[in-house]
Amino acid sequence: MKPYYDDGDGIVIYHGDSLATLRAMDSESVQCCVTSPPYWGLRDYGTVKWKGGDSSCNHSVGNQVQDNKAIGAITTGQRPGIDASVCIKCGAIRIDSQLGLEKTHEEYVEKMVEVFHEVKRVLRGDGTLWLNLGDSYGSGQRKTQKSQTVANGNRQDLPIKRGKQGFAKQLIGIPWLVAFALQSDGWYLRSDIIWSKPNPMPESVKDRPTKSHEYIFLMSKSKKYFYDADAIKEPTVTSDASVRDRDMTKLNNTPGRTRMGGLTVNNYNNRNKRSVWTVNTKPYKEAHFATFPPDLIKPCIMAGSKKGDVVLDPFSGSGTTGYVSKELNRKSVMIELKEEYIQLQIDRSNQGVLSLKKKIRRK
Repeated sequence: MKPYYDDGDGIVIYHGDSLATLRAMDSESVQCCVTSPPYWGLRDYGTVKWKGGDSSCNHSVGNQVQDNKAIGAITTGQRPGIDASVCIKCGAIRIDSQLGLEKTHEEYVEKMVEVFHEVKRVLRGDGTLWLNLGDSYGSGQRKTQKSQTVANGNRQDLPIKRGKQGFAKQLIGIPWLVAFALQSDGWYLRSDIIWSKPNPMPESVKDRPTKSHEYIFLMSKSKKYFYDADAIKEPTVTSDASVRDRDMTKLNNTPGRTRMGGLTVNNYNNRNKRSVWTVNTKPYKEAHFATFPPDLIKPCIMAGSKKGDVVLDPFSGSGTTGYVSKELNRKSVMIELKEEYIQLQIDRSNQGVLSLKKKIRRK
């Protein structure tokens, strides 16, 4: 399998469908995976090809509206649950490998399981997955009696029953549905991390709070896995006068803790990283879609890998995982379906090299 791009210094990019590309990769060839798949019903990334119908038709699958702030965003008209497989004007069949436009959330979850089953195969035995997912609200009156997932190659029914209204006016719980489905497929669900956003996207809702968080799930391939807790420990500060550092003057942040657990003063300078991470969203100016803030995934890469290890992102978008991995002296394997986005990744990689050379010259 030949990569689309190889910078010769650790970043390798493949162009194509994530599932097909993963299936062509060697088993146990990467140390960790840090990724954010397309969310269900959020955006059409423009990778469609049409078969049949009227070749002159301006195809539509649900009155999708695009805007200048987020090209491809499903802002009105098309919502989760709309069938995106057929043009509503001419009947042309949609040929597309992108994820997120499935008719049902069950189909979306199944595809997630398929992809991450292959991710599990290409991970080393002590590897980890750091999976960022956002949620979706349901629409329509569809009844849902049960959903299905794939575990060990066999289709299994999940006893999920909904009321008469299906998911209309309801938060579906996509992140947790995916997490539990992956757990059924053999992953170890080790932690749910809350990404708290001080600058969330404004919402004009009047009957619920504005959404200001997403999930990152830490999952492992085995019971025992590589996790460098020391690499991401946090500094501490507190008002507890019973706990002081070596010079007995500064106070450390250990709320509710004292020396009573057999701990010494040296234990209080740093604390284990906690499960709520407050990170501002920082859109990449060249991209018309959501991107990882680098500060969000640095702890994932630092805790999940060592210098020289390979980090995988099967939905690489603007390439933040590769960019940050390179900054942290890791290698990366990136997979992206949309060719235009790969050019963003290449440009970003080259900019990173230029920035590093400028720093070296200043020194």
